[in-house]
Amino acid sequence: MTGDTHSNVLRTLRYDVPASLVVFLVAVPLSLGIAMASGAPLAAGLVAAVVGGVVAGALGGSVVQVSGPAAGLSLVVADLVQTYGWRATCMITLLAGAVQLVLGLLRAARAALAVSPAVIHGMLAGVGVVIALSQLHIVLGGSPQRSALANLMELPAQVASMHGHTVAVGLLTIAVLALWTRLPKQIKVVPAPLAALLVAAVVAWAFQWDVTRVDLSGSLGTWAFPVLPQGDWHEIVAAVLLVALLAGVESLLCSVAVDGMHAGPRADLDQELTGQGAANMVSGALGGLPVAGVIVRSTANVQAGARSRSSTVLHGMWVLMFALGFGWTIRLIPMEALAALLVFIGVQMVNLGHVRKVHGHGEVPVYVVTMLAVIVLGLAEGVVAGLALAAVLALRRLTWVTVKTHEPVDDGRWHVSISGSLTFLGVPRLTHELRAIPPRAAVDLDLNIDFMDNAAFEAIHSWRLNHERSGGTVDIDELHDEWYALSASGARTYQAKKPPAAPDRWWLPWAHRHHRPARPPAEPSSEPPVGPPDRPECRLTAGAREFHRRTAPLVRPILTELAHKQQPSHLFITCADSRVVPSLITASGPGDLFTVRNIGNLVPRRGAEPHDDSVVAAIEYATQVLGVHTITVCGHSGCGAMAGLLSGGVKAGSLPGMRRWLRHGHHSLARFIENADGPLDSRALDQLCRINVQQQLENLRTHRKVDEQVRAGRLELVGLYFDIGSARVQMLPPLPSTVSVKI
Repeated sequence: MTGDTHSNVLRTLRYDVPASLVVFLVAVPLSLGIAMASGAPLAAGLVAAVVGGVVAGALGGSVVQVSGPAAGLSLVVADLVQTYGWRATCMITLLAGAVQLVLGLLRAARAALAVSPAVIHGMLAGVGVVIALSQLHIVLGGSPQRSALANLMELPAQVASMHGHTVAVGLLTIAVLALWTRLPKQIKVVPAPLAALLVAAVVAWAFQWDVTRVDLSGSLGTWAFPVLPQGDWHEIVAAVLLVALLAGVESLLCSVAVDGMHAGPRADLDQELTGQGAANMVSGALGGLPVAGVIVRSTANVQAGARSRSSTVLHGMWVLMFALGFGWTIRLIPMEALAALLVFIGVQMVNLGHVRKVHGHGEVPVYVVTMLAVIVLGLAEGVVAGLALAAVLALRRLTWVTVKTHEPVDDGRWHVSISGSLTFLGVPRLTHELRAIPPRAAVDLDLNIDFMDNAAFEAIHSWRLNHERSGGTVDIDELHDEWYALSASGARTYQAKKPPAAPDRWWLPWAHRHHRPARPPAEPSSEPPVGPPDRPECRLTAGAREFHRRTAPLVRPILTELAHKQQPSHLFITCADSRVVPSLITASGPGDLFTVRNIGNLVPRRGAEPHDDSVVAAIEYATQVLGVHTITVCGHSGCGAMAGLLSGGVKAGSLPGMRRWLRHGHHSLARFIENADGPLDSRALDQLCRINVQQQLENLRTHRKVDEQVRAGRLELVGLYFDIGSARVQMLPPLPSTVSVKI
């Protein structure tokens, strides 16, 4: 081992050792509680914690994920224990681990991510409710029933006959758990579950309360090899697959979630599934619970500063040392305190954050159905119900079509927008909306679709023909692939659904854009046309219609916010040349630029003739009312105004207004002549265009308020030069100031 490697290991252990101790303190009480909820020997929880830390930690694909007994599997394990016995359940765990190992070697881990998170969250919430209801009976001094509904029905009678000391221990445990997060950081170093069990044990011992102590029968010293379960092999295979898939999916989703918590190496999901399989085989062979990645312990590991898998492995070693050397201390813990811990954990598994997250994706029904089915029917049945509903909703979304009809506002035209996948399932709604449009109406029909089957095409085509026969017009615009146009011409054969093509490029000139396809020929008709003949449309009118269809819905939230007040940060003075588009060359949007455009991007000097109030008014308003931070003068190559100035007014001879306006450029021309060396050449015009920008920055300083703000550092003057041919924007520094401002 080199010196650098040794140093890196020591540096990593500096973070991993403290983190492993934190996770160890969290893992011990949770492992005992989950074993209790699973109906397994309490030692089985510690075995699973050791194996999850050492085996899964060393072989898994995530460097900081912590594995161990998971609350989400407790219902399955409890049912297996009651059906087959504990030793047979251990064999099922071992076989489930073998299945996971094979799936990992086959690189099938990514397939687990196809399971809707709403199903997983709903399953965990249902498990949490079942655990809380069953363990609440133990807190009240009774025994849990076999089902959640039975526990709920028996709860009133249990409350009526509850025992004082057991309830006191349970309430004390829950109170410590609830209040621990509000204590100072120095105290919260001890994890809340451990603190709650310690407080409950000490108080129960001090006051000699009549409580049930933890029974460690079935400890590490009484190990026996698992036995094959007896019964219908179909059910046994189903149980193995259920444990393998539930534990695997929970571990992989936990890995993905943990990846978002740290900046270290990303998890290898196939390796993680392989490591989980090996851990479950070892845990089942040693008499432990099924192992899975656990988000609570993994989060504690990351927050404690773990850097590598050493933290996870060490935490397993600490659990093993505790079980062998200090296992006797577990007997001091009241069973009611462990039950109260499980009640608290069960309630926390109904996570409102998960509800809000799935609500944002429209998957609350999946969450609720899964949770209720787990509570009422069982874990496997609940998961199947959730998956089935998620599949139905996904199919509905894939075939859902949105039809929006807007009545005429000011252009006399109906606007219809159809988006989604047009299949036969959407035809009834589609035809209902289209038939609501009155005859003889002019209709713009936008098809924003990624698929159209024959039934949908026939519905639209038939409606269009009938509408046009009645005297109306239909202008169809396909924003993506031309499904309708090609089908109408008979050119389209079946094609698979594909992603939408890139939309038209709004920044291109009209002459370069992709326009509406020619209207497909209608079927021949013997009836004479009734509607008005087609007329060429003004480009600006068509552009406004296109804005309403495509851009307005996107920018409306921004413009609504800007409707009552503008707060631009820049005054932008540029040429009226049609090739200069300020928002394009500055990548700015609505509300960013307060823009002034004139011939030659000129700024009249203070008191100059001919007098001009337009530019001065914009400067005053921008600096004194809007409070802009920057004034930019932007010139460009090949400027016609500068060409007229350079010709001495010859090129503007027939334009008297132009000649008068160009007087404001005489200072620019004078600077150009002063700096010129040699005869004029082809570069003279662009040199004058650049000097003109710098001169206009000087002209700005002749205005007293501008000069004061520049001197005070509240205003910056910037020169830009746009080379049209190369599409490059260059910064131009201001000229050395020679302006004397008159006060």
